[in-house]
Amino acid sequence: MTKTIRHGVDWTRAQALAVRERAAFVVRNPASQALAGQAAEHMLFGVPMHWMQDWSTPFALTVAQASGGRFTDVDGHDYIDFCLGDTGAMFGHAPAPVAQAIARQATRGYTAMLPSQDAAPVAAELARRFGLPFWQFALSASDANRFVLRWLRAATGRSKILVFNGCYHGTVDDVFVDLVDGVPVQRDSLLGQVYALTEHTVVVEFNDLAALEAALAGGDVACVLAEPVMTNIGMVLPQPDYWAAAQQILRRHGSLLVIDETHTISSGPGGYAREHGMTPDALVLGKPIGGGVPCAVYGFSAEVARRVEQAKRAAPSGHSGVGTTLSANMFAMAAMRANLEQVMTPQAYGHMFTLAAQLADGLRAVIARHGLPWCVTQVGARTEFQFAATPPRNGSEAAVMLDGELEQIIHLYLLNRGLLITPFHNMLLVCPQTGGEDVARLLAVFDDCLGELL
Repeated sequence: MTKTIRHGVDWTRAQALAVRERAAFVVRNPASQALAGQAAEHMLFGVPMHWMQDWSTPFALTVAQASGGRFTDVDGHDYIDFCLGDTGAMFGHAPAPVAQAIARQATRGYTAMLPSQDAAPVAAELARRFGLPFWQFALSASDANRFVLRWLRAATGRSKILVFNGCYHGTVDDVFVDLVDGVPVQRDSLLGQVYALTEHTVVVEFNDLAALEAALAGGDVACVLAEPVMTNIGMVLPQPDYWAAAQQILRRHGSLLVIDETHTISSGPGGYAREHGMTPDALVLGKPIGGGVPCAVYGFSAEVARRVEQAKRAAPSGHSGVGTTLSANMFAMAAMRANLEQVMTPQAYGHMFTLAAQLADGLRAVIARHGLPWCVTQVGARTEFQFAATPPRNGSEAAVMLDGELEQIIHLYLLNRGLLITPFHNMLLVCPQTGGEDVARLLAVFDDCLGELL
């Protein structure tokens, strides 16, 4: 019989392992299964958000409580969490200073459509960390990105934006444009889209300076919206000196640079841009900024802030299309202040960097021991293994490396042994409460998994 090899793995063995692990999950989690059955009676797709059905499990695993780098499910099983809410809980679940701050705020009001005493200190700390002097607030990075695009189109008088192929910036309509055989097309999976996004969104490959230059040459692109390291299609690192050259191109053509640090805040207290000497015109950060409480921030340089304020003052009165009633609510501001001042510290990052390096080195050693053609990429506290021998240079190369079926087999194997990693690719995070023994446990089980696959 001919053996089928897929990304170096014996696929017959992999499929058999998948059947076994799914059966084991069902036996192991009767309470979660019962709750999933109840949820199906009144929730679309049986889950609070439809993508929660995309995990590797036969039905959703229900969490009972989470603290630090661990959580417990309703069947009483304990897990070491390397997913951490896909960055939302990057500084651990329910960090004590944030929990204490929101407990205090809980008796002092949640929202009033007016500034709280925490607002000015939060903005000042954001300015200190990220080097941009003026800030605004939102409920999610999706909202923050959406608002920034609106502000910058108004400030520049230009209608187009540019994104990189395979990017992810939340649920912003404008970004769902891909390159297919070099041709920009609207993403097929986008639901309910009724106008052509390609009219106002330009897309090029990451790390391609010539393509960036050509796309901006027309002088009609308001801004480039980018993660400094692509993360959601699998990590794609910038080539040496890419961003230095790219920023020169943007300045030459009058386009502004918006850096989305929502995932790359793993790089340091001031994010990837500050760590690597970049000078964005605007910056967005969501998910982890409030310790897991829904909130986001966006900031502007002094010059861009002046142009933004000028555009608002010159516009007719009425709704600007920017902002929601609960943006900058008192509850979120209290959480952000505590998280920024007491949780997102240089000491916390130092611990996370040390453990992430141990994790990345350990993954490489396990992969090499099994002779697999896989690579490992690290960005601060964020680590990922990918199904190719060399790291990708752009979104198209990263997409070829993805294998959802193989990912789910590995993820479920880990989950059944008390280890959670991010569901949609092979990303792992460590938090300030993650210990060396947690990393060692992950590596041992990963080693066992590869042994069974091969």
